Amino acid sequence: MHDRVYNFNPGPSTLPLSVLEQAQRELFNYKGTGMSVMEISHRSKEFEAIIQRAETLIKELSGVGDNYRVLFIQGGASLQFDMIPMNFLPEGKTADYIITGAFAEKAYKEAKKMGAANVAATTEAENFRRVPRPDEIKLTDDAAYAHITTNNTIFGTQWHYTPDTDNIPLIADMSSDILSRPMDMNKFSLVYAGAQKNLGPSGVGVILIRQDLLERVAPNVPTMLRYDTYAKNDSLYNTPPTFGIYMIGLVLEWIKEKGGLPAMERHNMEKAGYIYEAIDKSSGFYTGHAEKESRSLMNITFRLPSEELDKKFLNEAAARNLVGLKGHRSVGGMRASVYNAMSKPGCLALAEFMDSFRKNYA
Repeated sequence: MHDRVYNFNPGPSTLPLSVLEQAQRELFNYKGTGMSVMEISHRSKEFEAIIQRAETLIKELSGVGDNYRVLFIQGGASLQFDMIPMNFLPEGKTADYIITGAFAEKAYKEAKKMGAANVAATTEAENFRRVPRPDEIKLTDDAAYAHITTNNTIFGTQWHYTPDTDNIPLIADMSSDILSRPMDMNKFSLVYAGAQKNLGPSGVGVILIRQDLLERVAPNVPTMLRYDTYAKNDSLYNTPPTFGIYMIGLVLEWIKEKGGLPAMERHNMEKAGYIYEAIDKSSGFYTGHAEKESRSLMNITFRLPSEELDKKFLNEAAARNLVGLKGHRSVGGMRASVYNAMSKPGCLALAEFMDSFRKNYA
């Protein structure tokens, strides 16, 4: 355990150490079954308890009631780019997409393959340095749904308000900030997330869907791509990714034990603050990509004065066990992904390294 590094990768990302330790303890013999969670039947009472507990915790932490269901679907968030229009974009209707980054754009392009899709707002001309203002969003009258991506992993921006869509169902990709802060989740008809950033290991898509939208699934959608298939069968129509769901359950328990979403928000604001302070006080040595009003608490993007310094920064950071900091090619520079499980000591270590690196090379 002493050989672990501070993992700033954008996903798969760091997991709570206590969760990994519990999974390690239970790996060979889960609750006296004599089997690993990876070996027990998904039809067993032990696994049914795991998946039911995970659904209960997501609803509890999100603050929603029994008019919502939680579904666990393979394929991560990317499959949802297709499933959403397949299920909820009928002929003669238009879906509105607000484009704030690469994944929002991918979702929009998939919807266009299946029906009428409209760009209700975009900040692409500014290389996605911010999210749109409310007055910039132009929704289609009687749209089938409106879609946003609440946190933009590549560009380091995050929605700090929920757009008002009136009676239009609001759908959100929350892959990189789900359960990281309190939000009024009742404003959303459907929320989805790939688990590998804030909830657990890769391979599981987590969906929170309101019953009124669930009842609108198109009749001609294939069985395994229908949301109501998963709802009617408690995500057990076929063999689900059992170990991934088990790990999600452990992470959810960890979030609850830490104090739930208010505690997560305080934790995330404080630790991200260390890094943003290092950027802001650097007199331009570090340049943040996101506008301050749109800064993400999950993905912090910044550049150095040259590519040569970028390489030095990455090499020297790795020597200090600070890894996964290389930025996406769309932005360049650095990206520190500081999801729920990233510790304050990890963020403080990065901020201190940034200060010393600046003093050495500015």
